Amino acid sequence: MPERQLTFAPHGHMLTNAAVWSADSRWIVYDTRESIDGSVFDGSRIERVEVATGRVEVLYESTAAASCGVVTASPVDDRVVFIHGPESPTDDWRYAAWHRRGVVAHSDRPGVAETLDARDLVPPFTAGALRGGTHVHQFSPDAKLISFTYEDAVLLASTNHAGADGATSAEQNRRGVGVTICNDPVTVSRRHPRNHDGSGFSVLLTQLHDQPTPGSDQISRACEEAWVGTAGYCRIDGSRQRYALAFQGEVVAPSGESINEVFLIDLPEQLDLLRQPGASPLAGTSTTRPSPPGSVAQRRLTNTAGRQFPGISGPRHWLRSSPDGNQIAFLARDDDGVVQIFTVCPTAQPASDATATLQQITKGESDVASSFSWSPCGRWIAYVADGSVFRAEVATGRAVRLTTRQPETPWPRPEACVHSPDGCWVAFMRALPLGTSVEEQQRVNQIFIVSTAVAD
Repeated sequence: MPERQLTFAPHGHMLTNAAVWSADSRWIVYDTRESIDGSVFDGSRIERVEVATGRVEVLYESTAAASCGVVTASPVDDRVVFIHGPESPTDDWRYAAWHRRGVVAHSDRPGVAETLDARDLVPPFTAGALRGGTHVHQFSPDAKLISFTYEDAVLLASTNHAGADGATSAEQNRRGVGVTICNDPVTVSRRHPRNHDGSGFSVLLTQLHDQPTPGSDQISRACEEAWVGTAGYCRIDGSRQRYALAFQGEVVAPSGESINEVFLIDLPEQLDLLRQPGASPLAGTSTTRPSPPGSVAQRRLTNTAGRQFPGISGPRHWLRSSPDGNQIAFLARDDDGVVQIFTVCPTAQPASDATATLQQITKGESDVASSFSWSPCGRWIAYVADGSVFRAEVATGRAVRLTTRQPETPWPRPEACVHSPDGCWVAFMRALPLGTSVEEQQRVNQIFIVSTAVAD
């Protein structure tokens, strides 16, 4: 059958938006959050299901009232990485964007996990450690780095404890993008009960501004990042940029409207250079954000303020790069207001005429309603629209419906539509009722796969 249900247990099964397959396409990893939209971080297990047999294995189970979830797999080995909430949470340290951390587990050693990003909450802060929480971790194509989004507990506390007039000299806590160098341990003091060591050296990469100048390339927020290419991308001069991250950056348009645009960060090929600070400390100070290394370069790729529907649009989604690194895909509205998939080249120079740098891929009458993923060959992009999983041919825009249309959209938070590494399947979720009676209203997400052969 072209479509097949893999999980049946009476609890939630939540896929992340990318990298849910093992490198050999044999397994799919997921967490057990119960809400079908994934908005409540209440999962306690990281599991995987074997595609051929439906056999389920528990890779990790949290303890001490902590939760875990949003798991992704390494593209080259047996590691998985996921969010871990606080153990023994308290009123002043419960699960939040600035209180979580990344954890790495190995599928051949179930139950054993290591904390990825170190935390140091007391100045002087430790280089390579963070002062807050990380989210949606994803391995680089060679699995030497792990990207994440970040929020800062130290600056959040400074803002919350500003003077009666609201004035504060501290920079604000703002979501940014960073990376961890794997297998580069960081040890911190125990001056705070929530301090901990990490197995990697972590740095923030994005340069943020509390009050961006309208019409400038300054951003107030960075999120929903993606590694560019399986081997980076080709620069204009023909050389290779080995490591790069594309992300959504929030700018202020000349009109004063805040919109998201596509940005890029080039990282050095020599990863040790990430340990060297730029003009400000990597770890930040009590009143300033952690600063990017001097070896990274941030630049803007799109300028859509002049379009009829400016900015990145549609459901929450993460940017995705073609395997060859030549195209970065995102969602935006076309001139008719329909959410479509567009791409931009990583060497693009943002022009006042946005159509000069953008390529529209899909041309459907219904909104693209999900995150999306490229096929390993780079020919197709998989996504959800009109109650079905589709694949669109990138070169032509030809769309092929892979699943039967559902009368009611079963993807209330459609973050997952993920090609397998061998290109044969697309994994997705569907919310199904637990019972068979008409009175039964509770639904849980189950994991499905659909064959891509019909599109080929």
